[in-house]
Amino acid sequence: MYEVGTAVEVRALHVMPGAPPPEGELHAHDYRLEVVVGRRDLDARGMVCDLDILDGALQAVADRLRDANLEVIRPPEAEAVTVEVFARWLHGELAGPVRAGGGHDLAVLVWESPVAFGAYRAPVTRPPRGRRPGSGGRSAAR
Repeated sequence: MYEVGTAVEVRALHVMPGAPPPEGELHAHDYRLEVVVGRRDLDARGMVCDLDILDGALQAVADRLRDANLEVIRPPEAEAVTVEVFARWLHGELAGPVRAGGGHDLAVLVWESPVAFGAYRAPVTRPPRGRRPGSGGRSAAR
């Protein structure tokens, strides 16, 4: 499988209810949001996914969350926004743009420190039987 990816850093706030301070109080993390898009075969442009689309979608999400309380993305069934919950939410936000950019699989890693992360990986579409013609875009080579 071919893969391309990108990342962005964003500071956001969260709380882990019932945990001792500082985790049990509203506190900030400098998150690194890392995304990897996969595809079994390259498209007609020789690409996995249009990186302009991927970069733009990830940056738009980061801009919405910068310095925000992550409570705004917490699903009703979750007690808190853990890195796993954050990763699943981010996958949902990026699945459409990744699909539009030509990607088939999306892995999202949310790093809350240099050594700790949560991740979520799932397909964004079923691979087509034939290759679709491309219409330009930027490949991983920069």
